Amino acid sequence: MSITTARPLTVAVVGATGVVGRTMISVLLERSFPMRELRLLASGRSAGMSVPVAGRQLAVLEASPEAFEGVDLALFSAGAEVSRELAPQAVARGCTVIDNSSAWRMEPGIPLVVSQVNPDDLASHEGIIANPNCSTMQLVPLLMALRDGPGLERVVVDTYQAVSGTGADAIAELETQIRAHAAGSPKSAAVYPHPIAFNALPEIDVFLENGYTKEEWKVVSESRKILHLPDLRVSCTAVRVPVFVGHSEAVHVETREAIAPDAARALFATVPGVVVRDEPAAHVYPLATEAAGHDEIYVGRVRQDPSIPDGRGLAFWCVSDNVRKGAATNAVELAEILAARGWVVPASRRAPHAEAETPA
Repeated sequence: MSITTARPLTVAVVGATGVVGRTMISVLLERSFPMRELRLLASGRSAGMSVPVAGRQLAVLEASPEAFEGVDLALFSAGAEVSRELAPQAVARGCTVIDNSSAWRMEPGIPLVVSQVNPDDLASHEGIIANPNCSTMQLVPLLMALRDGPGLERVVVDTYQAVSGTGADAIAELETQIRAHAAGSPKSAAVYPHPIAFNALPEIDVFLENGYTKEEWKVVSESRKILHLPDLRVSCTAVRVPVFVGHSEAVHVETREAIAPDAARALFATVPGVVVRDEPAAHVYPLATEAAGHDEIYVGRVRQDPSIPDGRGLAFWCVSDNVRKGAATNAVELAEILAARGWVVPASRRAPHAEAETPA
């Protein structure tokens, strides 16, 4: 995306010392986002630290309401509690917030956006924009292709999620448990209720009264909002697996009209940022280890689901880097769209001509 005509912005990253925050900084630099100033913010515990940025050390400031004075755009990745407290105060100071937590995703009037699915929803923002859950993020571009093709009736998805989705402590715990196993020592668990090494835990986030976990229900509700399909039938089972980076998903879809696997592959290939890897006879299919470090969504194992009649059943496997595309890169892509279209300013304060600017 070209945003060379956009004026340089003062950008803040909140949660700058965390796994996603550091990746946000890297992606901003990799994509040459036009910045007049980059302001790194974190909790009081991390304030005073320094983070290497483009060959120099940048000091981390405490994330306080006053820290957003003069900031045009803030990327938040500091948890729902922090976002609930600080995002409105940042907006009150003229800052537009792209928030990676669950705090605002299902709030009416707050756009919940995946860059290649519903970017036009950004036009109506009033200061806060929500970044979806990482599992939802890699799923909905593929569902969009089917929505716009044969149509969607029902989606069943099982996620196999990397420990990096929990954060640095979970990454360290998996490493420690692997070493303990190799040494023949007991494996202790603190981040998760059971050891994650060589295991699979069907519990991500808290359990709800309906028996689903909060993580599973995020996929259900967020998919409906992003796709503008409030009645879409969706079911999800979310599983934590001993993978460092890269979420994998097994997806079964019932479409309104029949679709052959070759046609589905062709539809997926038209979506920006989606890569089809599907030669199972040659052992070519998406792998978490190959997706790590990349921004693409990889899809393969596309096949007919014979349990659904009339050729309306489809099954496939998709993988994406949950830290990059699942969080940091999508946030930066949204920032690029806002800058390119003149939408950094909230809709109610935007000049009339801003809506007519050239789409990104």
